[in-house]
Amino acid sequence: MIQPNQIETWNKQLHGKPPGEVISFFLNFFKEKIALSTSLGIEDQVLTHIISELNKNVKIFTLDTGRLFPETYDLIDRTVRKYKISIDVFFPEASDVEKMVAEKGINLFYDSIENRKLCCHLRKIKPLMRATKDMDAWITGLRREQAVTRKDMKIAEWDEVNGMVKINPLIDWSEQQVWDYVDQHNVPVNPLHKKGFASIGCQPCTRAIEPGEDVRAGRWWWENPETKECGLHKR
Repeated sequence: MIQPNQIETWNKQLHGKPPGEVISFFLNFFKEKIALSTSLGIEDQVLTHIISELNKNVKIFTLDTGRLFPETYDLIDRTVRKYKISIDVFFPEASDVEKMVAEKGINLFYDSIENRKLCCHLRKIKPLMRATKDMDAWITGLRREQAVTRKDMKIAEWDEVNGMVKINPLIDWSEQQVWDYVDQHNVPVNPLHKKGFASIGCQPCTRAIEPGEDVRAGRWWWENPETKECGLHKR
């Protein structure tokens, strides 16, 4: 297991480095034991572009919860074709979802935080565990300014929940930097971003935001900001 002092050393060594350099460093360190987890959001599309230029054989996976937007499915196809890569798609266990819906209803997540977290656990967390079971590290598109729950995150962290290193190459980037990169490199993005969707997840749990609203305001908008994580990035 990676020691805490190793992660601290990495964060000092890589502080201020561009995302491509950060990713290249960890691809060389972890070899085939590292993967990019993509939700097909704009940050993950930037990372996919960078990784495709470094090594097209790096494992990239996404979690299909069964409740995604049609635009997200279209973007998976466009991305695979543009970069000539593979994106592994992991689904929830059908029996888990069937039991949950039978007991709590199809839109249970609106009824309570407990129900919403159960839905996220079955549709996201359990598939993530399968997707990363042979991995020592995973790359995410988290940015510090996205949410109060992410303000203390660093480039490299020990993910206690999943038992691996989590790499956040864009952690210090602003939203404007992300969009500048997309425009400069012609990165394919979800058209919903141009319709006010700053963060795109499952269709029933995502809405467009108004000008000036927090970037995560459109996710689980009926909850307090402090609870707005699905559990993938629990700290």
